[in-house]
Amino acid sequence: MRMTVLVVRVFTDEAGSFGNELGVVLDAAGLPDELGPRLTAHLGFHETVFVDDLAHADLRIFAPTAELPLAGHPLVGVARVLADVTGRVPEVLRPRLVDPVETWQDGELTWIRANTASAPEFAFTQLDSPAEVEALSLPVPGQAPKDQFWAWIDEPAGELRARTFAEALGMGEDEATGSAALLQAQRHGRELTIRQGRGSVLHARPAPQPGWSEVGGRVVDEQERVVEL
Repeated sequence: MRMTVLVVRVFTDEAGSFGNELGVVLDAAGLPDELGPRLTAHLGFHETVFVDDLAHADLRIFAPTAELPLAGHPLVGVARVLADVTGRVPEVLRPRLVDPVETWQDGELTWIRANTASAPEFAFTQLDSPAEVEALSLPVPGQAPKDQFWAWIDEPAGELRARTFAEALGMGEDEATGSAALLQAQRHGRELTIRQGRGSVLHARPAPQPGWSEVGGRVVDEQERVVEL
């Protein structure tokens, strides 16, 4: 089977560097579920998105091991892809396994608003300094299956340094974890700037609805790929 995969990087820094790569397949309604994890693993990405209905933004999110209900960087990334393809930002995205997710553009940032009850469970381990976060290496002693290690860079400004390790999702280190950012916003009850991985930047804040959060970031295009599986 031959597929065209649109590729973007999500949660880049201010210069458009770093971020998490995402593959997006349009017109995917006829593609079987088992193809999603295979394609994700083949690309070497943490997630890919199958868009089953372009007009209604119906979609499926796949990790290398399974379909995911909610994932931050795939939803932010596919919102930007759909805006580029259709000429407008969709009002909502409709992942197959969870409630619709609102989305919008604000300047350079693409945002989503989601119910954090649908996010994967993460452990959050606070360290004393950004330098301690920088010094982590795999395997991390005592690491939970999905664990974000973090420290304040500037607590009054809401800026923190983070690294996420998620072996339970078929990953080692995740460069930019939007679902963890949604949960961090709930945990702290405030607006945050999260500098994760090698240099990715995520913006997160609690939403007006109890139990919901918002995460946003910059998205840049990469060259599309033609894949045969």
